[in-house]
Amino acid sequence: MNTLRTSLMLLVAVPLVALAGDKSSAKAGKAAEADCHHPPAPQAQTAPKAEGAPDGWKLTRGEPLKGAKAVKLADVLAKPQAHDGKTVLLEGQVRKACERKGCWMELAANGQDKGPGVRVTFKDYGFFVPLDSAGAQARVEGVLKVAELTDSRAQHYESEGAIVPRGADGKPREVQLVATGVELRR
Repeated sequence: MNTLRTSLMLLVAVPLVALAGDKSSAKAGKAAEADCHHPPAPQAQTAPKAEGAPDGWKLTRGEPLKGAKAVKLADVLAKPQAHDGKTVLLEGQVRKACERKGCWMELAANGQDKGPGVRVTFKDYGFFVPLDSAGAQARVEGVLKVAELTDSRAQHYESEGAIVPRGADGKPREVQLVATGVELRR
């Protein structure tokens, strides 16, 4: 009789303990998201795959590319002020992408790990890229700007693995592109 009672108690207690653990981890996840400036993802994102693609491009987000003036990434990084406020088409390798929502990515010449890059965000947070976009080749079209970041925003990006350049005065500045359209391929 004791064995039966113990068995019944275990059948009830074990699932309750498991559910209690799930709730606490869910609360921790929500708390972490609340600390982040990221908006909710507009749709599920999957990584592009290169196999079997006739034209090589596998993933398109936002509007179709409209044929803005193509500018070399190296030229933009060397003289960003010359392109400030202009709509351009950039090509480069995705060095890093936001690991939480896919709401930004960094383009770098030949995917270099060090040095400045161009941070690409997406117009009105209307679309995101896959979380594992790093390493993909990208074509992006949008408005380029040179921006000074707040220290908290720069620290946030750096906590996600981004490289945030700082000027001689120590203030975080970067070249940004607000993309209307993105094409990724592997």
